[in-house]
Amino acid sequence: MGQKDGCLGRIARGTTVWGFFAVLAVLAVLVLVGCGNGFFEDVADKGAEAGGTEAKEAAEGKTGVKETKAGGQEETGGEMSPDENLIVVGVSQIGSESVWRTANTASIQRAFTKENGYFLIFKNARQKQENQIKALRSFISQRVDYIAFSPITERGWDTVLQEAKEAGIPVILIDRRVRVSDDSLYTAWVGPDFVNEGRMAGEALEDCLKRNRRQDESIHIVVLKGTEGASSTIGRTRGFSSVAENHKNWNILEQVDAEFTTAKGQEEMERLLRKYDTIDVLISQNDDMTFGALEAIRKAGKRAGENGDIIVISFDAVKNALKLVEEGLITADVECNADQGKYVEEMIRKLENHEIVPKLNFVPEEVFTAENVGERLKD
Repeated sequence: MGQKDGCLGRIARGTTVWGFFAVLAVLAVLVLVGCGNGFFEDVADKGAEAGGTEAKEAAEGKTGVKETKAGGQEETGGEMSPDENLIVVGVSQIGSESVWRTANTASIQRAFTKENGYFLIFKNARQKQENQIKALRSFISQRVDYIAFSPITERGWDTVLQEAKEAGIPVILIDRRVRVSDDSLYTAWVGPDFVNEGRMAGEALEDCLKRNRRQDESIHIVVLKGTEGASSTIGRTRGFSSVAENHKNWNILEQVDAEFTTAKGQEEMERLLRKYDTIDVLISQNDDMTFGALEAIRKAGKRAGENGDIIVISFDAVKNALKLVEEGLITADVECNADQGKYVEEMIRKLENHEIVPKLNFVPEEVFTAENVGERLKD
């Protein structure tokens, strides 16, 4: 496990008598500025588009994070000293592109609190892989005990993960996976079974068509995919395709990248509605894209829903989307469990106790329809 000396500890270590007064001056400056870009740093930006109330409350109440004027978050920096017996965890989050991502961030911040025995260094990559790689190298240089991150894309991680391995820092992947030449470069992965999610979406469409006695009709489908190269996009596409290929009457008109955002979802759905005279089904790979697509459908004078013009099947199952399931605008919403922080924390506890942890760790998920959504909305 990495050392928890921090900025002050690293500077103080190895000091000679001749440099005593010079070091005192440096230490005084560091105390004033909170060690600059060291342990007392957090660049999380929740983003206005995601709402972020749950994440903001979790951060302000439990992780010593305060809101900045720019709408982001920064750490207050007064809670940790080098000799405190805390497990230091560096987390790099993809960004704040969706309501789901905000909830996922809140889950992580709830798990890694000082009260639970942790010091969390949290960095927001703002959708850029180079920012994540920079963050991981920062964690390595600070000698954190564990690194956890949700990779923006699957490829391009071999070098930085090799650096973490050489530094003796275990790496836990959250939500998305990586493709590397050597799987020993990371310790474990915690997240959803994206292929199974796609499969569940296909099965939900099968059930819907059977209910409405349309299973033998020619069904015209469009797919709003997420970020290109993301494991969630790849898995959900593969899973749905495995079901679709068993139905010769399912005609996938087009699959398009809508970046997991509401704005892009609306833009692409508007284009698809102009391009195709008949669209029977929309498969949208996250709720934020679905919100935009529903607005496009409304503006086009069409009705979403099982009893309308376009059957809509979505992913993530955030609360506002589940309300639309209850209203009938969304026929089925496949859950992508955002509450992953507690599972990562449990894994670190096991590693601290020198226990062996599984390489792959799937979180529980289900599909919500009009039949069962009421119970979840009561929670």
